[in-house]
Amino acid sequence: MQKRAMITINDLSLRIAGRLLLDHASLTLPAGAKAGLVGRNGTGKTTLFRAITGDLSSETGSIGLPKNTRIGQVAQEAPGTEEPLIDIVLKADVERAALMAEEKTATDPHRIAEIHMRLADIDAHSAEARAATILAGLGFDAEAQRRPASSFSGGWRMRVALAAVLFSEPDLLLLDEPTNYLDLEGTLWLENYVSKYPHTVLLISHDRDLLNKAVNSIVHLDQKKLTFWRGGYDQFERQRAEQAELQEKGRVKQEAARKHLQSFVDRFRAKASKARQAQSRIKALERMKPIAAMIEDSVKPFSFPEPVKTVASPIIAIEHASVGYQQGKPILKKLSLRIDADDRIALLGANGNGKSTFAKLLAGRLKAETGTMTVAPGLKVAIFAQHQLDDLRPEENAYEHVRRLMPDAPESKVRARVAQFGLTTEKMNTPAKDLSGGEKARLLMGLSSFEGPNLFILDEPTNHLDIDSREALIHALNDFPGAVILISHDRHLLEATADRLWLVKDGSVAPYDGDLDDYRQEVTGVSGDRREKREAEKASKADRRRDAAQRRQALEPLAKEIRATEALMERIRKRIDGIEDLLADPRLYEKDPTAATKLAKERSDLSNALAGHEDRWLTLSAEYEEGIAE
Repeated sequence: MQKRAMITINDLSLRIAGRLLLDHASLTLPAGAKAGLVGRNGTGKTTLFRAITGDLSSETGSIGLPKNTRIGQVAQEAPGTEEPLIDIVLKADVERAALMAEEKTATDPHRIAEIHMRLADIDAHSAEARAATILAGLGFDAEAQRRPASSFSGGWRMRVALAAVLFSEPDLLLLDEPTNYLDLEGTLWLENYVSKYPHTVLLISHDRDLLNKAVNSIVHLDQKKLTFWRGGYDQFERQRAEQAELQEKGRVKQEAARKHLQSFVDRFRAKASKARQAQSRIKALERMKPIAAMIEDSVKPFSFPEPVKTVASPIIAIEHASVGYQQGKPILKKLSLRIDADDRIALLGANGNGKSTFAKLLAGRLKAETGTMTVAPGLKVAIFAQHQLDDLRPEENAYEHVRRLMPDAPESKVRARVAQFGLTTEKMNTPAKDLSGGEKARLLMGLSSFEGPNLFILDEPTNHLDIDSREALIHALNDFPGAVILISHDRHLLEATADRLWLVKDGSVAPYDGDLDDYRQEVTGVSGDRREKREAEKASKADRRRDAAQRRQALEPLAKEIRATEALMERIRKRIDGIEDLLADPRLYEKDPTAATKLAKERSDLSNALAGHEDRWLTLSAEYEEGIAE
């Protein structure tokens, strides 16, 4: 039996502040689907949510939902009342709350019986246990669940708002970047929860792992249209790349056919004998619907400056250290760790266990109360954290922020440095307050790492970054030669960049022996996909980087010869171009035919020499590539 549609979007156009975001878009989302809504930042994903909930009217078209569909989304304002968390979540089930209140005042025996029956139907007796399970999954222990909401920070209260909407179990669950206020542990729990959710889910996220594990389809918002794809994000990306390749081949083929038809029309349009054929070709051209080239918006890369001065390992050595914010009340105790110059370390552990405290200790913002922390001479440490976004000067643009750090540099140099942050010329001149979250993150990351740190600490760097920007960040971190410490809920980022895992838990920081699959199983009780050929993967990324560097050093003489051959080929090509310019002048043959003959011979000799050098260059390049790939 075919599933009925949960959402039917037909010919929908949406406009915000005069900007068209959706243009006659259509989509059918089946009931029970778990769909990830993806697309670049600013394409209109959140706007579409507003249209689905009825908070925004459309310019054209309609959104159809089954009658009496209950839509749930996380409240914009996190609850900050004196109510305990468990009560806030329980109240989210409006029907249960109403029945419980009525039960206390009802006097009619028949009505009391109806209330009891309905409470049994909606499984009201297990409500508290279900609410507690959801809150626990999102990081609140039994004691925390009884505390008033006002005693928690804004980020933690947003988790309560998420718990409330999950508990209410709507027919259509809309989640907009829910992992932005979760840690890795909360993200892993949510991933598992959404994958088993009994109704329809539409989830905006840039978290690749969440989009691979929690959903079974992808809705892509691109070029103001909506497209439905079955499978997770990796499958979507693969299918889309294949489609783009086929589309491009079709477009090139069509363009060739169009040119052929056009040339016939142009040649014979005026000839009476061919007029009829020409007319038929014109009609064929008109009928030929153009195949659009798939437009790929390029993502600006991240670029982090290399350390000005290298420092010897260990760059930081900690012995029996304790650290906290109040004397005699350490958050982390008896730390004994070392960090080397090329370390890539991910910090695991639920929020509140001390990851940020440890990061501040490493950055020198907190001093060890007991024990010692030895720092290598000349060590430069940079730290990036989301809360620092508030430190940007709202009225100043990116150029002015960087100008403060380069007061004497010419304008071109300052602008070149801002460009390295991945900001366009237009965005360089935009006040910080008007930049998007992703643009602010780029600016702050660039400012944080401005001095070329030896150790770069990043606390949740992917919030506000779309998927492509996250990939660009991975490349930049892998190219960065210094040490990196990462705190992130984005498992894909951690797997792609970190060589070592440290667990922050129970007042200590210690190396974690397993991998992220082991950790996922530990947190959720659900086994992840085991890696194939596990033994083969034991060599760390750091080892591979060192091996690659050694191979490059060994192959440097070969690389030098390749560069010399390239330079020689370039000189020969320039000389051939110069000779051809001279030979193109007819006056040369009249004035000095002997010189023309000599030049023609030189060109022939040079062309033969160039062919020989090109063969040599190809052989050397193949040898070099083979050596690097070993």
